Amino acid sequence: MQFRTIVSPHQLNSRWGRRIYWLVLAAVIVLFTLAFVFPLYWMVTGAMKTPEEIAEMPPSLFPADPTADAFVEAWDLFDIGTLLANTVYYALGAWLFSMAVDVTAAYALSKLRPVFGNVILGAMLATLMIPPMVILIPLYVTIVDLGLLNNPWGLWLPAAANGFNIFLLKRFFDSISRELIEAAQIDGAGPVRVLWSVVLPVSRPILGVVSILTIVTAFKDFVLPLLVMTDSEKMTISVGLSQTAGAVTQNHVMGGLVIAGIPMIIVFFIFQRHIMAGLTAGSIKG
Repeated sequence: MQFRTIVSPHQLNSRWGRRIYWLVLAAVIVLFTLAFVFPLYWMVTGAMKTPEEIAEMPPSLFPADPTADAFVEAWDLFDIGTLLANTVYYALGAWLFSMAVDVTAAYALSKLRPVFGNVILGAMLATLMIPPMVILIPLYVTIVDLGLLNNPWGLWLPAAANGFNIFLLKRFFDSISRELIEAAQIDGAGPVRVLWSVVLPVSRPILGVVSILTIVTAFKDFVLPLLVMTDSEKMTISVGLSQTAGAVTQNHVMGGLVIAGIPMIIVFFIFQRHIMAGLTAGSIKG
């Protein structure tokens, strides 16, 4: 089999070809790494600078006299402990309702095969094509009409149904052996018992991935909590930082942002392999 490429295999296998290949590969990796990591570096070093040093032009890449005082002061100025507790509470509630709705919906579409199941799945996936800002006003009006302002249900209910999560779960459920389901049914298990005792135990990888994605999404959401949680005692971390940012110095803002980002960075590094494995789970049946 022949492949048409910019560089021929003969040139690539030569001594200079291999050197150029690894040089280009290393340069691309370094550039993309810097593009993603540099904002984090700028945020951390900005918190270690003085307000005057942040405002000077041209900006300096390294703080002249680095100090961690801004992190301690930002914790008290923003009341980050309360904001983090609120955010964790909302994220866990969103995860619980999302698991209840998305898992049952994916199971029904995959194993129960309802009438017009493909049409229903297509309609769910079509919602992913609609920009969130388009449905923001109707969603907010609905929340107001239901009296859910400053109520956690105003965040939990919109997060309960997610077309992307349903698609991931259904694709994994499709890969579960039909013989396994039929064996449980022969033993007298109904649809709910099959879901609880057969499907969920073998679906732990994809359940973990969907759980992580749901929690991260709820943790970093800004616009909807800004509109729904107007009470300062009920704000999320992202909204609380933005509301107080105008009353403090820039290095305190940077320090608050660093503290707010630490939980999700830790979650990512711990579950990185599970996230990548779960996104490809169910792609091969058997």
